[in-house]
Amino acid sequence: MAFKFQYNKTTIQELKKQLALREKALPILKNKETALRLEVKLRQKRLVDLKQEKAKIIKEVTAHPGLWAAFPKILFVNNLKLERETIIGVKVPRVRAVEFSMADFDWMQYPAWLPAAMEILKKATMLDMQLEVLEEQIHLLDIARKKTTQKVNLYEKVQIPEMEQATIKIKRFLEDKENIAVAGQKIMKKKKVQIG
Repeated sequence: MAFKFQYNKTTIQELKKQLALREKALPILKNKETALRLEVKLRQKRLVDLKQEKAKIIKEVTAHPGLWAAFPKILFVNNLKLERETIIGVKVPRVRAVEFSMADFDWMQYPAWLPAAMEILKKATMLDMQLEVLEEQIHLLDIARKKTTQKVNLYEKVQIPEMEQATIKIKRFLEDKENIAVAGQKIMKKKKVQIG
């Protein structure tokens, strides 16, 4: 879409204001883009670490399949508390707490390894929830990064150059108009002198 403007001094003033705003915002947007890119990379590294940790737990669990087949259904996620935090202007979810509850049962009826198994199960559940929330954080931060990149490109490659060119065109037009008016006045003056 072509940039539309009028050939007058008011337009030049408005263009200069808009140009100054964009030139002032551009470094801030570039810094935000860089910070978002770095934040996404850090969270992706954290995601890889958590996935490796989960793989270790799965390996540990699959090493004793008989144990887990005998595991009773006594541990439940009671409540997942999420909160919102702002990272570089982007609101993302964060796991605040996971509350577990246990069914009523007689500890004497179950084997001695049950408490350790419950801790492993709690840890695996926490990891699953953290992974899910971390993936959502990465998704939201990456969307914000892409939008910021688009805005940087819009300002840097489209709007600022178009506004600069429009300002130059308007100035040249007004200068030409003024030169024509002065030349016309000179011609009229010469004709008056010749007649008079």
